[in-house]
Amino acid sequence: MGALLGIAAIVTVYLFYVLLNPEKF
Repeated sequence: MGALLGIAAIVTVYLFYVLLNPEKF
Protein backbone atom coordinates (compact mmCIF):
# COMPACT_ATOMS: atom_id res chain seq x y z
CA MET A 1 0.00 0.00 0.00
CA GLY A 2 2.79 2.41 0.88
CA ALA A 3 4.43 1.92 -2.50
CA LEU A 4 1.18 2.71 -4.31
CA LEU A 5 0.71 5.88 -2.27
CA GLY A 6 4.27 6.92 -3.07
CA ILE A 7 3.75 6.34 -6.79
CA ALA A 8 0.45 8.25 -6.70
CA ALA A 9 2.18 11.18 -4.96
CA ILE A 10 4.98 11.23 -7.55
CA VAL A 11 2.50 11.14 -10.44
CA THR A 12 0.45 13.95 -8.88
CA VAL A 13 3.53 16.15 -8.45
CA TYR A 14 4.63 15.38 -12.02
CA LEU A 15 1.20 16.32 -13.41
CA PHE A 16 1.24 19.60 -11.47
CA TYR A 17 4.73 20.33 -12.81
CA VAL A 18 3.57 19.70 -16.39
CA LEU A 19 0.54 21.95 -15.89
CA LEU A 20 2.71 24.74 -14.45
CA ASN A 21 5.35 24.39 -17.19
CA PRO A 22 3.49 23.36 -20.37
CA GLU A 23 5.98 25.14 -22.63
CA LYS A 24 8.66 22.61 -21.67
CA PHE A 25 6.54 19.76 -23.01
